[in-house]
Amino acid sequence: MNVLFDEPGPRARRRIRIATVVSLLAGAVLVALAIRQFSVNGELDPAKWGIFTDWLIWRFILDALGSTVLAAVLAIAIGGTAGLLLAVARVSGPAVLRGAARAYMEVVRVVPALLLVFVTLFALPQLGINMPLLWKLVVPLAVSNSAQFAEIFRAGILSLDRGQGEAAAALGLSNGQAMRLVILPQALRRVVPSLVSQSAGVLKDTSLGFVVSYSELLYSTKVLIGYYQQSQVSILIQAYLVIAAVYFVVNFGLSRLARWLESRQRRKGRVAATAEELPHRDG
Repeated sequence: MNVLFDEPGPRARRRIRIATVVSLLAGAVLVALAIRQFSVNGELDPAKWGIFTDWLIWRFILDALGSTVLAAVLAIAIGGTAGLLLAVARVSGPAVLRGAARAYMEVVRVVPALLLVFVTLFALPQLGINMPLLWKLVVPLAVSNSAQFAEIFRAGILSLDRGQGEAAAALGLSNGQAMRLVILPQALRRVVPSLVSQSAGVLKDTSLGFVVSYSELLYSTKVLIGYYQQSQVSILIQAYLVIAAVYFVVNFGLSRLARWLESRQRRKGRVAATAEELPHRDG
């Protein structure tokens, strides 16, 4: 079995354990110092945290989370579909189409998503294209992530044995039929964990909705902070810590799902490999 690195020896494992303990202790010290500083500045005042025991506040936050998920799902659906088409075009399309797909992917991958948001926010309205706030966020995220999805799909397609396509051709299938019926179904199953991980990244990128005033989590937090500041109550730190916790829970769940799917695929792969290695018994 090929590995990307050598198995650490006893000394290396000891150094890793020591570094882990030191890192945990340093982290604990930093957390303790942060809590002490919060206490000195009155940021642990129960009145400031008690606001988040109100159901109305959580309904506001959950509504913002729903808007965040909506934007992410739309961006994933559009960007994923475009990425799949780009991957197929780059792998099996005509030379002109392959070149165009490659150029698009190389350019879009290096363009910051924030710049694309500015394009939809300032440049497109100058051309008479003024989209709703939701689409001013969804469109640039879909464009930005389409190149990432395309690379994932392309990697899945290229990971398959060339014999798959040759077998399909031997059965009389055209290139398009072989791609649609034989190659893509297998490639998609292989890249599901990577797709979930990329989707988590799209969810985090929805925080750019702050720029276009779309009511996702980050922008809604700003609104919530401004509302309480009018009542002479500052919940700046508390609100952002709560929203950070919400982001952590959602993205941690997606990350764990991706790892579970990856480990499940590895187990299936090992079982299949073991089954192939078993000697055939005569009946």
